[in-house]
Amino acid sequence: MKRTVLVHSDAYKRFDYGPEHPLRMERLGLTYALMDAYGLTRLPDAEVLPPVPAPEAALREFHTEEYLAVLRAVSASEAVPAAYRYGLGPGDNPIWPGCYEASALACGGSILAAELVARGEAARVFAFAGGLHHAMPDRASGFCYLNDAVLAILALRRHGLRVAYVDIDAHHGDGVQAAFYRSADVLTISTHERGDRLFPGTGSVEEIGEGEGRGFAVNLPLNPYTDDAVYLDAFEAVVPPVIRAFRPDVVVAQLGIDGHRTDPLTHLALSVDGFAEAVRRILALAPRLVALGGGGYDLANVARAWTAAWALMNEIDLPPALPPTFVTEAAPYLGARRTLGDAPVVLPVEAVRPAREFAERQIAQLHRLVFPLLGARTSGA
Repeated sequence: MKRTVLVHSDAYKRFDYGPEHPLRMERLGLTYALMDAYGLTRLPDAEVLPPVPAPEAALREFHTEEYLAVLRAVSASEAVPAAYRYGLGPGDNPIWPGCYEASALACGGSILAAELVARGEAARVFAFAGGLHHAMPDRASGFCYLNDAVLAILALRRHGLRVAYVDIDAHHGDGVQAAFYRSADVLTISTHERGDRLFPGTGSVEEIGEGEGRGFAVNLPLNPYTDDAVYLDAFEAVVPPVIRAFRPDVVVAQLGIDGHRTDPLTHLALSVDGFAEAVRRILALAPRLVALGGGGYDLANVARAWTAAWALMNEIDLPPALPPTFVTEAAPYLGARRTLGDAPVVLPVEAVRPAREFAERQIAQLHRLVFPLLGARTSGA
């Protein structure tokens, strides 16, 4: 089966975190506009489907009733004493009209993606408004109010599927890891900037799961200035052997692009090309795929990276030059960028060497701590 589905809605245009917040909802429309300009929304074996908001019963599969009631109330501009106890208020998770509705819509899209794949109606589905991986059962965290990734995995598990979750966001996928930390049926893998340098401060190699889930949480923290070469070498040393040992029925991939070298919130040094190569490798490991979005705060990077990812999911090679219609429409976001990929940049050896040495130490620890528990083979075995 080759059919693919893109999950998207113009409804997100109604929502806004606020003028000073780094997560800009317009990135979703910008991404769809680039996909459309390349002809990727009109493919013969693909379909674009709109999401519907996830019902509260579905949200309660992970989130507490108390938190959902509070989120619903603040979303409707009702006064809630001590909303900060639920992670809500000035800062990362501001209160804004429709924050519940927007989050429920993203959850609905990710659940739709999971159901389409689980029922055999699609082989690969991309719900790029999702990937909000920090939300906890009883509180918002890291720009994330509801955890659509967890809900998508739970939907797949209801069909009896064995799930590998691969998170390539620059931030550790802490909410998803916490949800399945004691499960042997869900493997969580997160590659991210090291927790002592970046929110949420977690994701060390020593976090390997507990109880029946021991060995089923895999974390690959990375040093600032990790570039494409260092990242892809580290990815190859960890992700394929772990996934092959786990033998999932389906992969859920969180495709955050905030590890890009120009992202304003992080310190990694990837390019769109390096990101696309990581996606290509995930596709090769995935019997079926539920792909989600994630972080990304340079909007031109988001549009280019997720368009490249959707093209790969459909096995289409895109011309490197951005379509002229899109360049005109997106001029305020693009700056001087006119290509899907990035021009090569050589980082100083003083930055790259520590990044490579740090990655090699993390890989060695994972080979010692996790690989024996999963029966994974190192590349030299």
